[in-house]
Amino acid sequence: MEPQGIILKKIEPRSKSLRLFFFLSGIVATIAYRIIFLLDPFWTKIVWYVGTVGFTLYFGHRTSVERKRAKLVRDYDLVNVIEKSDIDKDKKSALSYLIKTSLTSKARFNSAFIFFASLLVLVISLAIDIYRLIF
Repeated sequence: MEPQGIILKKIEPRSKSLRLFFFLSGIVATIAYRIIFLLDPFWTKIVWYVGTVGFTLYFGHRTSVERKRAKLVRDYDLVNVIEKSDIDKDKKSALSYLIKTSLTSKARFNSAFIFFASLLVLVISLAIDIYRLIF
């Protein structure tokens, strides 16, 4: 059994300011991608980089959060804990739904895919742009 402090460390959310940073990264990235069609080529490239970096940050964070939630449910067998609890039937159903869907949701895979795709395209684009500057 793990000491209480280690368990609390596992379930402690990131700081409010860091969560706000990731939230704003997603918002800025979304806005950046939505306005590209309005811009000339110079600004298109800059805004594209802003959007891609923002999505890389945001979806990297979302992947981490979703993976952490699923791991906690597995590690502490929370599905069985809720099923065996004597809480109100409606509350048990609601909690059971939340806990089970944290294991079965594909959101973490979707976030991971967007994170890795954004990171890959960012690296490729940087390499191409650097190559064009040098040659």
